[in-house]
Amino acid sequence: MRIDILTLFPNMFNGFLTESIIKRAIEKKIVEINIIDFRKYSKDKHNKVDDTPFGGGNGMVLMCQPIFDAIDDLKDDDTKVILLTPDGKTYNQEWAKSFKEFKHLIIICGHYEGFDDRIRSVADYEISIGDFILTGGELPSMMITDSIVRLLDGAITSGSLSSESFSDNLLDYPTYTQPRVFRGMEVPEVLLSGNHQEINKYREEKRQELTNKKRPDLLNK
Repeated sequence: MRIDILTLFPNMFNGFLTESIIKRAIEKKIVEINIIDFRKYSKDKHNKVDDTPFGGGNGMVLMCQPIFDAIDDLKDDDTKVILLTPDGKTYNQEWAKSFKEFKHLIIICGHYEGFDDRIRSVADYEISIGDFILTGGELPSMMITDSIVRLLDGAITSGSLSSESFSDNLLDYPTYTQPRVFRGMEVPEVLLSGNHQEINKYREEKRQELTNKKRPDLLNK
């Protein structure tokens, strides 16, 4: 899989690409991630990518030309383009599962006051990570990329994916490790029993219980 991220701040991705699961997935050639400064597509002699909005208003707005030219340069027949915007559809695990099936994604990180609305025409999907505003799309692009890459074959073990939160609209069960007792808090006895049938039953019951308590909305799905 290939993921191209269009941004004005490529240095923000340095740690993201060189640590943990993302780093290993890149090294194992499970995914190719390219961080592209779309300022290089500007035709302005000062590499300008934004301007004041027509009709007045605060801030600067990203211009069409650099984004359109970047998409034209990078896109092929198997590409899907994701535009990160506060008014997009809210991202969740189902989106991650859907996006992992594509061979090539381009993710557009907005910045400043917003973007020329005509940029929406190049996007296949408009995505938001929640009802709050950030200074740009860089952090959301990392979150989305991470959620997709970890689902790719070979990125992490299949067992880790099968029982985690949201895999079947249930939250994950609680886990424990050594010591058995810490500050008076004990590990549930069933987990020490060695009876895997009872352990699995306990874990499934806990998933139902925690989901009903913390995220009952998931049960309605």
